[in-house]
Amino acid sequence: MLDLNFVRQQFPAFSEPSLSGTAFFENAGGAYMCQQVMQRLDSYYRKTKVQPYHPYPQAQTAGQQMDDAYVEFANWLNVSAEEVYFGPSTTQNTYVLANAMQGWLSAGDEIIVTNQDHEANSGVWRYLENRGMKITQWSVDAQTGSLSLKALEALFSDKTKLLVFPHCSNILGEINPVAQICQLAKDRGVRTLVDGVSYAGHGLPDVNALNVDIYLFSLYKVYGTHQGVMVVRSEMDQLLHNQGHYFNSHLREKRLTPAGPDHAQIAAATGVCDYFDALYKHHFADVQTASASAKATAVHQLLVEAEQKVLAPLLDFFQQHPSIRIIGPNSAENRAPTVAIIVQGHSSMNLAKALGEVGIMCGAGHFYSVRLLEALGIDTEDGVLRFSLVHYTSNADVQQLIDSLSQLID
Repeated sequence: MLDLNFVRQQFPAFSEPSLSGTAFFENAGGAYMCQQVMQRLDSYYRKTKVQPYHPYPQAQTAGQQMDDAYVEFANWLNVSAEEVYFGPSTTQNTYVLANAMQGWLSAGDEIIVTNQDHEANSGVWRYLENRGMKITQWSVDAQTGSLSLKALEALFSDKTKLLVFPHCSNILGEINPVAQICQLAKDRGVRTLVDGVSYAGHGLPDVNALNVDIYLFSLYKVYGTHQGVMVVRSEMDQLLHNQGHYFNSHLREKRLTPAGPDHAQIAAATGVCDYFDALYKHHFADVQTASASAKATAVHQLLVEAEQKVLAPLLDFFQQHPSIRIIGPNSAENRAPTVAIIVQGHSSMNLAKALGEVGIMCGAGHFYSVRLLEALGIDTEDGVLRFSLVHYTSNADVQQLIDSLSQLID
């Protein structure tokens, strides 16, 4: 079982006096930062705020700290260090990728997109219709919001080149069968890009096992700094055109970061891996003998089990309340602990404000998934009331939420 006391000791927010008495349920918008990242960021700015890789000791140290981030994340994601990229955000990364693909994609080629995605992984590909590409939408079920594999199979054609979809919706919480979807695409010679932003904070995935060509997520939702991470598998990488300065085209790390990488944040990103490593060391005995992939799998499972246990009573409360409609699966199984609801007779925005006044930090709105809410017939202005938990959420937090929400709507 997850040692919640140990976990919370790794996050300075839980000892911050101004946050005492609050319960944080907006992790899908950005999680608390772990102390390992803070320490690395502070150290970099204090000791090595220089141009990295230059021929003097401080610059060499700075460069090594950045190099370590690629290696460490590669270990936790089960890919090679040469396949890991850092960028300013996932939204920015998708825009860069869309431009980089225009040397590979040609007029008439088809891209399959969904209306389940965050707009960062939808609109950017739809814009390519102006460049002559054909955009085909894999539409959600209007009642459940789910994506049907049978419906997807009917969309493929001999001109389909790329399929983009989310690992997990930031509204529904439902986890899509990524490996199965990617295999369907691969069998037809179609490349895949998966937005993992709403999934990765609940345990970094084994990207190799997913069989995906490009995988994206945001570090500030995985206890780190505000930047995006993307894994571009080597075969796919060869198809992409340089987006950096022409004289840097031979430098892999700069090919897909037009503005150049953020040195300090990349160096500090290793702190996320330090945190996961600390979790493993605290909970498991075979620290010296376990492989990197075994550690990643064990930590992932540890987090998921902890989240499901704390999520269950919240889902039970929502299901039993006559005024509450859950948007997405009712069960904790096969879903991330991101739960969106609509409360009959109440504005989502007003409820979020009222909850905030009593120490429940949550959000309301469309969360950049406007197309999904439109498909479900939900008012996009008021949107949904969303509660997103992670492994450091306690049973007491959930009970505080249930009590506070009950007082507002009963």
